[in-house]
Amino acid sequence: PNLQNIPARDEEGRMIRKAFLPVNSEFLSADYSQIELRLLAHCSDDEVLISAFNNDEDIHSQTASKIFGVALNEVTKEMRMKAKAVNFGLIYGQTKYGLASALSITADEAQSFIDKYFAAYPKVREYMDKSVREAYQHGYSKTLYGRKRYLMDELLSSNHAIKEFAQRSAINTPLQGTAADLIKIAMIRLEKALS
Repeated sequence: PNLQNIPARDEEGRMIRKAFLPVNSEFLSADYSQIELRLLAHCSDDEVLISAFNNDEDIHSQTASKIFGVALNEVTKEMRMKAKAVNFGLIYGQTKYGLASALSITADEAQSFIDKYFAAYPKVREYMDKSVREAYQHGYSKTLYGRKRYLMDELLSSNHAIKEFAQRSAINTPLQGTAADLIKIAMIRLEKALS
């Protein structure tokens, strides 16, 4: 079972997880740490993100420091939580309105966070713009392993919501899709190694 899709932090999720019992074996839980943000660093070639991961820094605290304009040691839990929402929200194509709703802030405050994020990580914006351009050029977006997600019909849609969804998919497919590819490869290799 894909236990990652079952919440672990709330009581209901913990109760549901107890229903899964291994027979004559044990469960092994493994996951990549912040794989999509690491892939964003790789795909965008953003030096600041790459440096943070290479130096084993807390990327959410670093982002909080940059969007709130405080020293790293002054970042609070609440600031880090908001920065985490920005980090993940942007790679999923969240708008200022979506971010504002998620963080219970105004759209103007959310836009300010987004602007500061792109000022701190300028190559991320370049990557996003390039991903959308290439999707229009080729009609698809693809993972680093070459798996394609065809988007041209949606990109050319007269429906604005459908077109925006396709643009977000063009940005996200290389990240989320490659993460899925890597996890599947790891699962296959892990099963072989444990057999």
